[in-house]
Amino acid sequence: MIMPAMSTMVKQTPLYGAMLIFAVNPLPAFAAECAQEKAVYVDMDNAYELRFEPMGSESSVSNRFKLAVRNTAIVAEGVVMRTDDQLRADGRIMFECPEGDVTGADLRACTVWQGMVYASDLKGHIRALPAEGESAADRLFLPALGPSIRKSSLWGKGKATVAPWDVLSLKGCNQ
Repeated sequence: MIMPAMSTMVKQTPLYGAMLIFAVNPLPAFAAECAQEKAVYVDMDNAYELRFEPMGSESSVSNRFKLAVRNTAIVAEGVVMRTDDQLRADGRIMFECPEGDVTGADLRACTVWQGMVYASDLKGHIRALPAEGESAADRLFLPALGPSIRKSSLWGKGKATVAPWDVLSLKGCNQ
């Protein structure tokens, strides 16, 4: 069997050409090279950006992040707290919460979303959100994030008008 010349194969099979390009210029392995506290995620429509920040101190909060609504000045604060067994990551996103002594009603009013934060690799294997110092997850899953935002104080004219997807993908790493 005679094999066609490489240029003919590239013209006939776009996949072969793409494989050749990635063999020469491999995609960076962001997740393995990025610590969770520096990870930056976006939703499928690139309408929201979730940016983790280092904690810098011991506390009951295991991770901290900001959720920005792209093309607006809206930024919500987020925290993650581990369950007692350390197997689950309970997250909360808050917007314009009052400072100082606050009541439970105050916290409920400014809470945009609350639920478990799940991490996933590119094959879809689910696990708890990595702690600080661990390699960043390839994807995050925040169940019912979009519907929760639509029902929150973050939604409305001059604020968020597009609901995010519940899955956010790793976009990059803060340095």
